[in-house]
Amino acid sequence: MNAKVSKSEVWGSVEAPPSKSYTHRAIVIGSLGKYSKIQKPLLSADTLATVDACRALGAEIKVEGEEIEIAGVIGKPKVPDNVIDAKNSGTTLRLCMSMAALADGATVFTGDESLRKRPNKPLIKALNDLGAVCYSTRGTGTAPIVVHGVMEGGKISIDGGISSQFISSLLISCPFAKNETRIEIEGELKSRPYIEVTLEMLEKAGAQVATNFKEFVIPTEQEYDLRSYRIPGDFSSASYMVAAAAITGTKVTVNNLFESKQGDSAILEYLLDMGANVYWDTEKGSVTVEGGELHGIEIDASATPDLVPTLAVLGACAKGTTRIVNAEHVRFKETDRLKAMANELKEMGVDIIEKPDGLVIKGGMMRGAHVEGYDDHRIVMSLAIAGLVATGTTTITDADAINISYPGFFDDLKKLGAKVEF
Repeated sequence: MNAKVSKSEVWGSVEAPPSKSYTHRAIVIGSLGKYSKIQKPLLSADTLATVDACRALGAEIKVEGEEIEIAGVIGKPKVPDNVIDAKNSGTTLRLCMSMAALADGATVFTGDESLRKRPNKPLIKALNDLGAVCYSTRGTGTAPIVVHGVMEGGKISIDGGISSQFISSLLISCPFAKNETRIEIEGELKSRPYIEVTLEMLEKAGAQVATNFKEFVIPTEQEYDLRSYRIPGDFSSASYMVAAAAITGTKVTVNNLFESKQGDSAILEYLLDMGANVYWDTEKGSVTVEGGELHGIEIDASATPDLVPTLAVLGACAKGTTRIVNAEHVRFKETDRLKAMANELKEMGVDIIEKPDGLVIKGGMMRGAHVEGYDDHRIVMSLAIAGLVATGTTTITDADAINISYPGFFDDLKKLGAKVEF
Protein backbone atom coordinates (compact mmCIF):
# COMPACT_ATOMS: atom_id res chain seq x y z
CA MET A 1 0.00 0.00 0.00
CA ASN A 2 1.20 3.52 -0.85
CA ALA A 3 0.40 6.59 1.25
CA LYS A 4 0.36 10.09 -0.21
CA VAL A 5 1.07 12.94 2.19
CA SER A 6 0.74 16.60 1.18
CA LYS A 7 1.99 19.74 2.88
CA SER A 8 -0.20 20.26 5.95
CA GLU A 9 -0.55 21.93 9.31
CA VAL A 10 -1.40 19.71 12.24
CA TRP A 11 -3.29 20.81 15.34
CA GLY A 12 -5.11 19.12 18.21
CA SER A 13 -4.64 16.13 20.47
CA VAL A 14 -4.21 12.37 20.15
CA GLU A 15 -3.48 9.52 22.53
CA ALA A 16 -0.15 7.73 22.40
CA PRO A 17 -0.59 4.04 21.59
CA PRO A 18 0.53 1.53 24.23
CA SER A 19 4.24 0.73 24.37
CA LYS A 20 5.42 -2.04 22.09
CA SER A 21 8.47 -2.73 24.27
CA TYR A 22 6.45 -3.10 27.46
CA THR A 23 3.79 -5.23 25.73
CA HIS A 24 6.33 -7.74 24.36
CA ARG A 25 7.98 -8.11 27.75
CA ALA A 26 4.70 -8.39 29.64
CA ILE A 27 3.55 -11.21 27.36
CA VAL A 28 6.77 -13.23 27.76
CA ILE A 29 7.11 -12.60 31.51
CA GLY A 30 3.43 -13.44 31.99
CA SER A 31 3.84 -16.60 29.93
CA LEU A 32 6.74 -17.76 32.12
CA GLY A 33 4.74 -17.08 35.28
CA LYS A 34 1.53 -18.60 36.61
CA TYR A 35 -1.22 -16.08 35.81
CA SER A 36 -1.22 -12.54 34.42
CA LYS A 37 -3.69 -9.97 33.19
CA ILE A 38 -2.21 -7.31 30.91
CA GLN A 39 -4.32 -4.19 30.55
CA LYS A 40 -4.21 -1.73 27.64
CA PRO A 41 -1.65 -3.73 25.60
CA LEU A 42 -0.52 -2.78 22.12
CA LEU A 43 -2.21 -5.18 19.71
CA SER A 44 -0.04 -4.92 16.61
CA ALA A 45 1.56 -7.35 14.15
CA ASP A 46 4.72 -7.58 16.28
CA THR A 47 3.08 -8.11 19.66
CA LEU A 48 0.58 -10.62 18.26
CA ALA A 49 3.58 -12.55 16.89
CA THR A 50 4.80 -12.77 20.50
CA VAL A 51 1.36 -13.95 21.63
CA ASP A 52 1.47 -16.73 19.01
CA ALA A 53 5.05 -17.72 19.92
CA CYS A 54 4.24 -17.95 23.63
CA ARG A 55 1.13 -19.98 22.87
CA ALA A 56 3.30 -22.38 20.86
CA LEU A 57 5.59 -22.68 23.89
CA GLY A 58 2.69 -23.72 26.11
CA ALA A 59 1.08 -20.57 27.53
CA GLU A 60 -2.69 -20.26 27.35
CA ILE A 61 -3.43 -16.73 26.17
CA LYS A 62 -6.76 -15.01 25.61
CA VAL A 63 -6.84 -11.65 23.82
CA GLU A 64 -10.11 -9.84 24.39
CA GLY A 65 -10.79 -6.14 23.92
CA GLU A 66 -8.11 -4.13 25.71
CA GLU A 67 -6.86 -7.02 27.79
CA ILE A 68 -4.59 -10.06 27.49
CA GLU A 69 -5.14 -12.87 29.99
CA ILE A 70 -2.34 -15.44 30.40
CA ALA A 71 -2.15 -18.80 32.13
CA GLY A 72 1.60 -19.34 32.06
CA VAL A 73 3.97 -22.29 32.01
CA ILE A 74 5.56 -21.54 35.44
CA GLY A 75 9.09 -21.60 34.04
CA LYS A 76 8.68 -24.81 32.06
CA PRO A 77 7.75 -24.17 28.40
CA LYS A 78 6.62 -27.09 26.27
CA VAL A 79 8.21 -28.17 23.00
CA PRO A 80 6.13 -26.60 20.18
CA ASP A 81 4.12 -28.76 17.80
CA ASN A 82 5.32 -26.73 14.82
CA VAL A 83 7.86 -24.16 13.68
CA ILE A 84 7.41 -20.75 15.34
CA ASP A 85 7.06 -17.93 12.80
CA ALA A 86 8.16 -14.65 14.41
CA LYS A 87 7.12 -12.81 11.24
CA ASN A 88 8.83 -9.39 11.16
CA SER A 89 9.40 -9.17 14.91
CA GLY A 90 13.01 -9.30 16.07
CA THR A 91 11.83 -8.81 19.65
CA THR A 92 9.61 -11.91 19.39
CA LEU A 93 12.43 -14.01 17.99
CA ARG A 94 15.02 -12.95 20.51
CA LEU A 95 12.90 -12.94 23.68
CA CYS A 96 11.42 -16.32 22.82
CA MET A 97 14.74 -17.95 21.89
CA SER A 98 15.80 -17.92 25.54
CA MET A 99 12.33 -18.99 26.63
CA ALA A 100 12.62 -21.98 24.27
CA ALA A 101 15.99 -22.84 25.87
CA LEU A 102 14.00 -23.79 29.01
CA ALA A 103 12.03 -26.49 27.11
CA ASP A 104 13.29 -30.05 27.16
CA GLY A 105 13.43 -30.46 23.40
CA ALA A 106 13.97 -28.57 20.16
CA THR A 107 12.20 -25.41 18.94
CA VAL A 108 12.61 -24.01 15.43
CA PHE A 109 12.19 -20.28 14.77
CA THR A 110 11.81 -18.54 11.44
CA GLY A 111 10.39 -15.25 10.17
CA ASP A 112 9.84 -13.12 7.10
CA GLU A 113 12.57 -12.15 4.63
CA SER A 114 13.63 -9.12 6.66
CA LEU A 115 13.82 -11.02 9.96
CA ARG A 116 15.88 -13.78 8.33
CA LYS A 117 18.61 -11.19 7.70
CA ARG A 118 18.89 -9.86 11.24
CA PRO A 119 21.93 -10.87 13.33
CA ASN A 120 21.66 -13.14 16.37
CA LYS A 121 25.18 -14.56 16.82
CA PRO A 122 25.76 -13.07 20.30
CA LEU A 123 22.53 -14.61 21.66
CA ILE A 124 23.19 -17.95 19.94
CA LYS A 125 26.66 -18.09 21.53
CA ALA A 126 25.29 -17.07 24.93
CA LEU A 127 22.65 -19.81 24.93
CA ASN A 128 25.24 -22.41 23.96
CA ASP A 129 27.57 -21.17 26.70
CA LEU A 130 24.69 -21.54 29.17
CA GLY A 131 24.25 -25.21 28.30
CA ALA A 132 21.53 -25.15 25.65
CA VAL A 133 22.10 -26.18 22.04
CA CYS A 134 21.43 -23.33 19.64
CA TYR A 135 22.36 -22.80 16.00
CA SER A 136 21.41 -21.04 12.80
CA THR A 137 20.43 -23.61 10.18
CA ARG A 138 22.44 -21.69 7.58
CA GLY A 139 25.38 -21.08 9.90
CA THR A 140 25.01 -17.32 9.46
CA GLY A 141 23.60 -16.35 12.86
CA THR A 142 20.28 -15.58 11.20
CA ALA A 143 16.93 -17.40 11.25
CA PRO A 144 15.90 -20.14 10.81
CA ILE A 145 17.29 -20.90 14.28
CA VAL A 146 17.05 -24.10 16.32
CA VAL A 147 17.04 -23.95 20.15
CA HIS A 148 17.29 -27.14 22.22
CA GLY A 149 17.12 -26.93 26.02
CA VAL A 150 17.51 -27.27 28.87
CA MET A 151 19.56 -24.19 29.78
CA GLU A 152 21.85 -24.84 32.76
CA GLY A 153 23.02 -21.33 33.69
CA GLY A 154 26.59 -20.34 34.53
CA LYS A 155 28.94 -17.45 33.74
CA ILE A 156 29.07 -15.95 30.25
CA SER A 157 30.01 -12.77 28.40
CA ILE A 158 28.06 -11.10 25.60
CA ASP A 159 28.64 -8.18 23.22
CA GLY A 160 26.63 -5.17 24.38
CA GLY A 161 26.95 -3.20 21.15
CA ILE A 162 24.59 -4.90 18.67
CA SER A 163 21.21 -5.31 20.34
CA SER A 164 19.95 -4.89 23.89
CA GLN A 165 17.31 -7.51 23.04
CA PHE A 166 19.90 -10.28 23.47
CA ILE A 167 20.49 -9.22 27.06
CA SER A 168 16.80 -8.64 27.82
CA SER A 169 16.07 -12.12 26.49
CA LEU A 170 18.55 -13.71 28.89
CA LEU A 171 17.42 -11.58 31.84
CA ILE A 172 13.81 -12.75 31.38
CA SER A 173 14.52 -16.48 31.05
CA CYS A 174 17.65 -17.11 33.13
CA PRO A 175 15.81 -16.94 36.48
CA PHE A 176 14.48 -20.40 35.50
CA ALA A 177 17.86 -21.90 34.57
CA LYS A 178 19.14 -24.74 36.75
CA ASN A 179 21.96 -22.65 38.23
CA GLU A 180 22.76 -19.01 38.96
CA THR A 181 23.63 -17.00 35.84
CA ARG A 182 26.26 -14.27 35.57
CA ILE A 183 26.29 -12.16 32.39
CA GLU A 184 29.32 -9.96 31.73
CA ILE A 185 28.94 -7.20 29.12
CA GLU A 186 31.70 -6.86 26.54
CA GLY A 187 32.32 -3.36 25.20
CA GLU A 188 29.79 -0.53 25.34
CA LEU A 189 26.23 -1.33 26.40
CA LYS A 190 24.02 0.23 23.71
CA SER A 191 20.29 0.93 24.15
CA ARG A 192 20.57 0.68 27.94
CA PRO A 193 17.08 2.17 28.53
CA TYR A 194 15.51 -0.92 26.94
CA ILE A 195 17.33 -3.10 29.47
CA GLU A 196 16.10 -0.80 32.23
CA VAL A 197 12.54 -1.38 30.96
CA THR A 198 13.17 -5.14 31.21
CA LEU A 199 14.54 -4.82 34.75
CA GLU A 200 11.60 -2.62 35.77
CA MET A 201 9.13 -5.26 34.57
CA LEU A 202 11.07 -8.12 36.17
CA GLU A 203 10.96 -6.25 39.48
CA LYS A 204 7.17 -5.82 39.06
CA ALA A 205 6.97 -9.59 38.58
CA GLY A 206 8.98 -10.22 41.76
CA ALA A 207 12.24 -11.29 40.14
CA GLN A 208 15.68 -10.46 41.53
CA VAL A 209 18.56 -9.31 39.32
CA ALA A 210 21.69 -7.62 40.69
CA THR A 211 23.56 -5.37 38.28
CA ASN A 212 25.97 -2.48 37.78
CA PHE A 213 25.28 -2.69 33.99
CA LYS A 214 28.72 -4.22 33.49
CA GLU A 215 27.59 -7.53 34.96
CA PHE A 216 24.18 -9.05 35.72
CA VAL A 217 23.77 -11.68 38.45
CA ILE A 218 20.58 -13.73 38.20
CA PRO A 219 19.69 -16.17 41.00
CA THR A 220 17.96 -19.41 40.10
CA GLU A 221 14.69 -20.97 41.35
CA GLN A 222 12.69 -17.76 40.93
CA GLU A 223 9.00 -17.34 40.14
CA TYR A 224 7.08 -14.59 38.33
CA ASP A 225 3.91 -13.00 39.65
CA LEU A 226 2.83 -10.28 37.20
CA ARG A 227 -0.81 -10.50 38.30
CA SER A 228 -2.09 -7.27 36.78
CA TYR A 229 -0.13 -4.82 34.69
CA ARG A 230 -1.17 -1.79 32.65
CA ILE A 231 1.00 -0.95 29.64
CA PRO A 232 2.21 2.68 29.50
CA GLY A 233 2.02 4.87 26.39
CA ASP A 234 4.79 4.61 23.81
CA PHE A 235 7.24 7.52 23.46
CA SER A 236 8.72 6.00 20.30
CA SER A 237 5.34 6.22 18.56
CA ALA A 238 4.55 9.60 20.11
CA SER A 239 7.78 11.00 18.66
CA TYR A 240 6.18 11.29 15.21
CA MET A 241 3.30 13.43 16.40
CA VAL A 242 5.38 15.77 18.54
CA ALA A 243 7.90 16.06 15.69
CA ALA A 244 5.02 16.95 13.35
CA ALA A 245 4.08 19.85 15.63
CA ALA A 246 7.69 21.01 15.87
CA ILE A 247 8.34 21.13 12.12
CA THR A 248 4.99 22.60 11.04
CA GLY A 249 5.09 25.30 13.71
CA THR A 250 1.76 24.26 15.22
CA LYS A 251 0.58 22.88 18.56
CA VAL A 252 -0.13 19.22 19.31
CA THR A 253 -0.90 17.45 22.60
CA VAL A 254 -0.19 13.73 23.01
CA ASN A 255 -1.87 12.06 25.99
CA ASN A 256 -1.10 8.77 27.80
CA LEU A 257 2.58 9.68 28.25
CA PHE A 258 3.49 9.08 31.88
CA GLU A 259 6.95 8.74 33.39
CA SER A 260 8.58 5.34 32.84
CA LYS A 261 11.97 3.86 31.99
CA GLN A 262 11.50 4.51 28.26
CA GLY A 263 14.65 6.03 26.82
CA ASP A 264 12.72 7.52 23.91
CA SER A 265 11.20 10.11 26.23
CA ALA A 266 14.47 11.85 25.34
CA ILE A 267 12.65 13.12 22.22
CA LEU A 268 11.26 15.90 24.45
CA GLU A 269 14.75 16.98 25.49
CA TYR A 270 15.96 16.91 21.88
CA LEU A 271 13.03 19.08 20.78
CA LEU A 272 13.73 21.60 23.53
CA ASP A 273 17.40 21.72 22.53
CA MET A 274 16.40 22.33 18.92
CA GLY A 275 14.14 25.25 19.84
CA ALA A 276 10.62 23.82 20.11
CA ASN A 277 8.34 24.64 23.03
CA VAL A 278 7.63 21.55 25.12
CA TYR A 279 5.43 21.10 28.20
CA TRP A 280 5.01 17.72 29.91
CA ASP A 281 2.36 17.41 32.60
CA THR A 282 3.62 14.22 34.23
CA GLU A 283 0.60 13.92 36.53
CA LYS A 284 -1.91 14.02 33.67
CA GLY A 285 0.41 12.20 31.28
CA SER A 286 0.08 14.84 28.57
CA VAL A 287 2.83 16.31 26.39
CA THR A 288 2.22 19.52 24.43
CA VAL A 289 4.66 20.62 21.74
CA GLU A 290 4.49 23.91 19.89
CA GLY A 291 6.77 24.52 16.95
CA GLY A 292 9.38 27.24 16.90
CA GLU A 293 12.40 28.04 14.78
CA LEU A 294 14.40 24.83 14.99
CA HIS A 295 18.19 24.76 14.85
CA GLY A 296 20.60 21.88 14.36
CA ILE A 297 22.27 20.10 17.27
CA GLU A 298 24.47 17.03 17.84
CA ILE A 299 22.64 13.97 19.17
CA ASP A 300 24.22 10.85 20.67
CA ALA A 301 21.79 8.10 19.64
CA SER A 302 23.50 5.22 21.46
CA ALA A 303 20.61 4.91 23.94
CA THR A 304 17.75 5.90 21.59
CA PRO A 305 18.17 4.06 18.26
CA ASP A 306 14.45 3.99 17.43
CA LEU A 307 14.35 7.79 17.39
CA VAL A 308 16.96 8.12 14.63
CA PRO A 309 14.51 8.28 11.67
CA THR A 310 12.45 10.94 13.48
CA LEU A 311 15.59 12.88 14.40
CA ALA A 312 16.78 12.78 10.79
CA VAL A 313 13.55 14.48 9.69
CA LEU A 314 13.84 17.08 12.46
CA GLY A 315 17.40 17.78 11.31
CA ALA A 316 16.21 18.24 7.74
CA CYS A 317 13.77 20.94 8.96
CA ALA A 318 16.21 22.75 11.26
CA LYS A 319 18.51 25.65 10.45
CA GLY A 320 22.16 24.73 10.32
CA THR A 321 23.61 21.24 10.74
CA THR A 322 22.35 18.31 12.79
CA ARG A 323 24.74 15.46 13.59
CA ILE A 324 23.48 12.07 14.75
CA VAL A 325 26.35 10.03 16.22
CA ASN A 326 26.93 6.66 17.92
CA ALA A 327 24.12 5.10 15.87
CA GLU A 328 25.88 2.22 14.11
CA HIS A 329 23.51 -0.27 15.82
CA VAL A 330 20.62 1.33 13.91
CA ARG A 331 21.88 -0.57 10.85
CA PHE A 332 20.69 -3.86 12.43
CA LYS A 333 16.98 -3.04 12.68
CA GLU A 334 14.20 -4.06 10.25
CA THR A 335 16.39 -2.41 7.63
CA ASP A 336 19.61 -0.40 7.66
CA ARG A 337 17.91 2.74 8.89
CA LEU A 338 20.93 5.01 8.44
CA LYS A 339 21.21 4.12 4.77
CA ALA A 340 17.42 4.18 4.27
CA MET A 341 16.96 7.66 5.75
CA ALA A 342 19.98 9.03 3.88
CA ASN A 343 18.70 7.65 0.57
CA GLU A 344 15.10 8.78 0.93
CA LEU A 345 15.75 12.23 2.37
CA LYS A 346 18.16 12.83 -0.53
CA GLU A 347 15.23 12.03 -2.84
CA MET A 348 13.38 14.83 -1.07
CA GLY A 349 16.21 17.29 -1.71
CA VAL A 350 17.91 17.13 1.69
CA ASP A 351 21.68 17.66 2.00
CA ILE A 352 22.47 14.55 4.07
CA ILE A 353 25.66 12.52 4.47
CA GLU A 354 25.69 8.93 5.72
CA LYS A 355 28.54 8.17 8.11
CA PRO A 356 29.54 4.72 9.45
CA ASP A 357 27.91 5.53 12.80
CA GLY A 358 25.42 8.25 11.97
CA LEU A 359 24.13 11.05 9.76
CA VAL A 360 25.11 14.65 9.06
CA ILE A 361 22.11 16.72 7.92
CA LYS A 362 21.96 20.29 6.68
CA GLY A 363 18.49 21.73 7.04
CA GLY A 364 16.62 23.35 4.18
CA MET A 365 13.58 23.09 1.96
CA MET A 366 12.19 19.64 1.15
CA ARG A 367 10.33 18.64 -1.98
CA GLY A 368 7.73 15.94 -2.37
CA ALA A 369 9.00 12.72 -3.93
CA HIS A 370 8.30 9.02 -4.38
CA VAL A 371 10.14 7.39 -1.48
CA GLU A 372 10.62 3.83 -0.28
CA GLY A 373 9.27 2.60 3.06
CA TYR A 374 11.48 -0.54 3.14
CA ASP A 375 8.69 -2.49 4.89
CA ASP A 376 9.92 -0.68 8.02
CA HIS A 377 7.34 1.01 10.24
CA ARG A 378 9.71 3.68 11.55
CA ILE A 379 10.95 4.63 8.07
CA VAL A 380 7.35 4.93 6.80
CA MET A 381 6.18 7.07 9.73
CA SER A 382 9.17 9.39 9.73
CA LEU A 383 8.89 9.98 5.96
CA ALA A 384 5.18 10.71 6.39
CA ILE A 385 6.10 13.43 8.90
CA ALA A 386 8.64 14.82 6.40
CA GLY A 387 5.84 14.97 3.82
CA LEU A 388 3.95 17.47 6.00
CA VAL A 389 6.46 20.21 5.17
CA ALA A 390 7.66 19.13 1.71
CA THR A 391 6.41 21.02 -1.34
CA GLY A 392 3.96 19.00 -3.42
CA THR A 393 3.07 15.42 -2.55
CA THR A 394 5.20 12.70 -0.96
CA THR A 395 4.31 9.12 -1.89
CA ILE A 396 5.56 6.45 0.53
CA THR A 397 5.61 2.74 -0.34
CA ASP A 398 4.94 -0.09 2.14
CA ALA A 399 2.72 2.19 4.20
CA ASP A 400 0.95 -0.76 5.83
CA ALA A 401 4.20 -1.45 7.74
CA ILE A 402 2.75 0.87 10.41
CA ASN A 403 0.78 -2.17 11.64
CA ILE A 404 4.01 -3.42 13.25
CA SER A 405 3.86 -0.82 16.04
CA TYR A 406 1.24 1.91 15.44
CA PRO A 407 -1.77 0.65 13.47
CA GLY A 408 -3.65 3.93 14.01
CA PHE A 409 -0.83 6.19 12.83
CA PHE A 410 -2.42 7.55 9.65
CA ASP A 411 -5.82 7.86 11.36
CA ASP A 412 -4.24 9.96 14.11
CA LEU A 413 -2.33 12.05 11.57
CA LYS A 414 -5.55 12.79 9.69
CA LYS A 415 -7.30 13.58 12.99
CA LEU A 416 -4.71 16.32 13.48
CA GLY A 417 -5.49 17.75 10.05
CA ALA A 418 -2.84 16.14 7.85
CA LYS A 419 -3.67 15.57 4.19
CA VAL A 420 -3.25 11.84 3.65
CA GLU A 421 -4.55 9.68 0.78
CA PHE A 422 -4.07 6.03 -0.14
